[in-house]
Formats: sequence, structure tokens, C-alpha cells
Amino acid sequence: MPGIDETRPFVPLGIAVLTVSDTRSLQDDRSGDTLSERLTKAGHVLADRAVVPDNIEMIRRKVKAWVANPSIDVVITTGGTGFTGRDVTPEAIEPLFDKRMEGFSTLFHRISFDTVGTSTIQSRATAGLAGTTFIFVLPGSPGACKDAWDGILAAQLDYRHHPCNFVEIMPRLDEHLKRGKLT
Repeated sequence: MPGIDETRPFVPLGIAVLTVSDTRSLQDDRSGDTLSERLTKAGHVLADRAVVPDNIEMIRRKVKAWVANPSIDVVITTGGTGFTGRDVTPEAIEPLFDKRMEGFSTLFHRISFDTVGTSTIQSRATAGLAGTTFIFVLPGSPGACKDAWDGILAAQLDYRHHPCNFVEIMPRLDEHLKRGKLT
């Protein structure tokens, strides 16, 4: 059975939260608040937090800066995953992925279906790895952020979670860099 191995120590990660919205600011960003509260309550460090408009270049610039920052292990974005003309977060971030995490979207939709039913298909939630930084692209509602954190991220970003988790593979993520395969 999956669960928490209490004999292992908790390893806090540096997590940055990016809200993508033309209408939100840090003062009224409920989705960013939801993620920030949950990750700090879990024991992680809120390494940075920002709000950028629905603009591919601005989204990509912020995420690339965070990926280059060694104190940031994980980037979580919220917003811009729908189908309107302004929803461009996956287009901004997916080109940064060295490896896609296909299972994240599948599991997110499975969990989200229990909350919002078939409306889950209106989200293009995605995830991947850029260098050694995990990136999760979530819808812009607080409910979707709760579903993703509570149902997936809380466990996978906890070193104590078994049978496996993302934290325990982090030291091996840059193996390709050490072998000189990537510059």
C-alpha cells in the first residue's frame, strides 16, 4: 500500500508558484494562495511567487528564470490551461520540457472528474521536467489546485512517500549533464 514511511526524514523543497492571469494580482489570487498555503503547511519553502499576464513570452521568461535558479526545485503554475484565445500556458511551458510527464495529466483528470465531472476535459493540465526542475501546469481555479496538490503533488513531493516519489530521484536528474551529453 502506498503511504508515508515515518522512518524517513521530510525533505523540504523550494517551490515557486506562478499565477497566469490578466485579471488577478497577488492580493486577490485565490489559486496561488491555495497552493502557497498547502505547500508551506506541508513543510516546503515558498521560494518565489508571481503573477504574469496570459502572454507566452512573459510566462516562459519567468519559468526559465526559475528553472535556472538552483534554490527552486519545483515550479507550479495555475491558470491559462483552458481553450480560450488567452489560454496559452501549455504553449509557453511545454517547449521547455526535456521530458514530459504524461501520467500527471491522466491522473489529474481522473481526480478532477470526481470533483467537476466531465468539465475536467476543459483543462489542458500538463507537467514535465526542465533540466532538474519539475514543472506542473494547473488550471486557474482553487478547486483544481486543491485536487492537484492533495491528490498528487503532496505525496510525490514528499520524500517519505512510498513506494516511490520525485524527491528521491532528484539527485539522479542531472546524470545526463554529468556524462557531458547535454550542454
